[in-house]
Amino acid sequence: MAYSKISFVASDSRKAQDALRILRGRYTDVAPDQADVIVALGGDGQMLQTIHQFMGRNIPIYGMNRGSLGFLMNEYKEGGLLERLNNAEVTTLNPLRMIATDVHGQCFEGLAINEVSLLRSTRQAAKIRISIDGRPRLEELNCDGVLVATPAGSTAYNLSAHGPILPIKAGALALTPISAFRPRRWRGALLPKNAVVLFEIMERDKRPVSAVADMLEVREVATVEVSMAEDVTVPILFDAGHDLDERILMEQFTD
Repeated sequence: MAYSKISFVASDSRKAQDALRILRGRYTDVAPDQADVIVALGGDGQMLQTIHQFMGRNIPIYGMNRGSLGFLMNEYKEGGLLERLNNAEVTTLNPLRMIATDVHGQCFEGLAINEVSLLRSTRQAAKIRISIDGRPRLEELNCDGVLVATPAGSTAYNLSAHGPILPIKAGALALTPISAFRPRRWRGALLPKNAVVLFEIMERDKRPVSAVADMLEVREVATVEVSMAEDVTVPILFDAGHDLDERILMEQFTD
């Protein structure tokens, strides 16, 4: 597809705002509802924010790194942007859908590109029962927390919690404990991408737990259901030869 109508968005950082000013001077900037591609300037946080802003519109997003890590971003260059966009490779992501019910019975739904995480809210360790596809698999996980990560998010918080790196096309999710105390040797599980994971919080008054899906945090949860939102697609553009598959592969050989 040939891209010609660009809408630029940027984080509030000075580097990103300077880049926004320069690129708007070199290229035509249209309103998002008139664009056929969004160019996001900043770091991975800005990229996630842009993805959520335009999620469901099926408009490709191309990030240029004006932040720090920039795992989801391309290298920042001021020239040749149209050529880079039109030679870019598309990676289509599906987010996770979190359905969290709090102790008061209120239900919240959120989408997460990287992971859905459950975290203890006090000094007390969390106690969590885990079921997969309606079948109990772990009656009690005593831990600081637990997460479900997508392949795209497997190199983020999941990797820091010693979870596995998943190739984009692996068709799997990572279920990873965070500082598990009991069972001490449980290191998590690999699940098929269509698995439905149910977390039930035990002793919830004494051991409150929060659930997080990207920008949505729900406190004092009672149950959290996590599944792949296959009805929601997010197209992301990467420079040729530097797509997300290659980046995740390289991450496995990086110190």
